[in-house]
Amino acid sequence: MKYDDFFSEFQSFQTAGASAFKPGLDRMMCLDGQMGHPHRQYRCVHVAGTNGKGSVSNMISSALAATGLRVGLYTSPHILDLRERARVIDGDGVRLISEEDTGRFVEEWGGKARELGLSFFELTTAMAFWWFAQQKVDYAVIEVGLGGRMDSTNIITPVLSVITNIGLDHCDILGNTKAEIAFEKAGIIKPEVPVVVGESDPETDPVFEAKSLNSNLIFADKVIPEGWSDSEGILAAMDLQGCYQKKNLRTVLTALEVLSLRVTPEVRDALIHTASRMEFHGRWERLQSNPEVLCDIGHNEHGLKYNFSQLSALAKAGRTLILVYGSVSDKDVDAVLRLMPAEAAHIIFTNADNHRALPAQEACERYRRCCEEASKAQAECHVLPSVPDAVKLAMDLSASAAQPLIYIGGSTYVVSEAVRCFS
Repeated sequence: MKYDDFFSEFQSFQTAGASAFKPGLDRMMCLDGQMGHPHRQYRCVHVAGTNGKGSVSNMISSALAATGLRVGLYTSPHILDLRERARVIDGDGVRLISEEDTGRFVEEWGGKARELGLSFFELTTAMAFWWFAQQKVDYAVIEVGLGGRMDSTNIITPVLSVITNIGLDHCDILGNTKAEIAFEKAGIIKPEVPVVVGESDPETDPVFEAKSLNSNLIFADKVIPEGWSDSEGILAAMDLQGCYQKKNLRTVLTALEVLSLRVTPEVRDALIHTASRMEFHGRWERLQSNPEVLCDIGHNEHGLKYNFSQLSALAKAGRTLILVYGSVSDKDVDAVLRLMPAEAAHIIFTNADNHRALPAQEACERYRRCCEEASKAQAECHVLPSVPDAVKLAMDLSASAAQPLIYIGGSTYVVSEAVRCFS
């Protein structure tokens, strides 16, 4: 059996949504014990938060590897291939877990995974922990999948916990207030393990303070970490160009300082070239230059407010903005639609080939309603329930536009299908 056939047996949050989430750590702890607790063979950095987890995880990994360490990195979701979730970075570059190693894991532990009834995410987490031990990594940077307290990654005891920020997302699982969501994210905090919180907030700070009584709690936006004086230079040169990366960089520099990692020229260069060095995709990524096509997997109000603000500024500077947008149905879509840049010339509503997807026609109708309620100018709207067709229309519209800029986003699934159009 091919490895991807095996993994397809397990219900994935990426395709099934909340029904695929299996709270509790018992299944994971059972398999982990039988595997010999592989994550105890290396030092871990645990990263949670509503937005920015992937960027922060990749930047920390890139910086650690720049010092000569071998680093494992576990992230989600994947864009094209589930093997993207487990990577090793060292002097030889970046390697995804191989098909051979994936197959070997399935042969050794697939039967037990079925017996325990693991979720897709639990299975990929166990595989990453196992493979990192096989690869003898020095560090592993582990990104939380959902929440923190009941996330399958939370069986580790890291040397550092990082929580990027708190926003309203996955409210059906994590809670309806930022304080409730912070409680779930704070579940990764361990006694006597330092924790860096990227963004302070009066509503969530007390939650972290109560949880971290036996830990060194640091709010990144309240300190000046080593290297921050050069932050503007790093940001200007970075290949991660989303405006939200300024907050992420401060979180990363604070985390590196806690890890006693100095910002040497090598580390600085690694931060600047995180996207290319780490083969990190889907974060304000330029897919094509002429016309310019950007994609970003930001999918909630908390994250997209930065993207849409940046797009508005570019449109005001003379760019013709063309959006390709599609969402899943279990998000607060109206909150996002209200943020849509008023300067957009065209919005092409689409939906991924996924049963979680919000139908393109419904997204368009809800956008029009949101604009009418706010007395806001509307872009010219188009509805194409096929991502490749939506991308093609965007390219056609750009041919007659002045300084066109195409932005593709709204959900990981839309970006995943769109990326294939440019490969």
